[in-house]
Amino acid sequence: MKKKIKVGLVGASGRMGQEIVKVLKKTPSVELHLAICRQSSLAEFAYTCAEPSCAEAKDVDLWIDFSSPELLQKLLAVAVKHKAPVVSGTTGLGTKHLAALKKSAKSIPVLWASNMSLGVAVLTEAMRVFARIRQFDFQIEEFHHRRKIDSPSGTAKTLQQELEAIVGRNIPAPLSIRGGGIFGIHKIHAMSEDEIVVFEHTALNRTVFASGAVEAAKWLFVKKKGMYCMRDVLYSETK
Repeated sequence: MKKKIKVGLVGASGRMGQEIVKVLKKTPSVELHLAICRQSSLAEFAYTCAEPSCAEAKDVDLWIDFSSPELLQKLLAVAVKHKAPVVSGTTGLGTKHLAALKKSAKSIPVLWASNMSLGVAVLTEAMRVFARIRQFDFQIEEFHHRRKIDSPSGTAKTLQQELEAIVGRNIPAPLSIRGGGIFGIHKIHAMSEDEIVVFEHTALNRTVFASGAVEAAKWLFVKKKGMYCMRDVLYSETK
């Protein structure tokens, strides 16, 4: 029988963490080994700890992280120590956190994405066609629930960076709208005097991000050290 991947989940009791637990429980190739959260225990996991630097971390085969920039930094140190790959969807990262990701990728496989949706990865790939109409005006617009703290969202910032690289110039900052229980809507408007093209992605639930994270984890587990993104999961020739 093939060995199951022992997964450590950082931020296991959060909204995203709970969704990932549901997906992991339906994934035969993984085992819910260690939960990092403030709760004393989670029944689905063999162990629950408050910090990644616990004794049980040495047995984790792969980490999935949806926590905070500070906790991610602690996790990377533990993951490098035990040579375990890391998939992270934590947003709000600063320069030092991004540097920590890149440094860790010199020792272990690391995949970070501001959005784990496979659909957003396809949207990012589709934006490449805008190079053909780079003379158009562009605007990114994003909608999220009223509890979302960062504005613009990490996804909007990533789309902005990608789009500016594609069209070869700066474009206006993303427009951010917060309200209700919207999981996430991202629109890219390309506008000329005569026509408008709109690319749009709508997340209907949080499961889409959890499923993408688990898919990325299974893909990353067999990879060599290095820095990866969701595009690699879908478009890598070695998939």
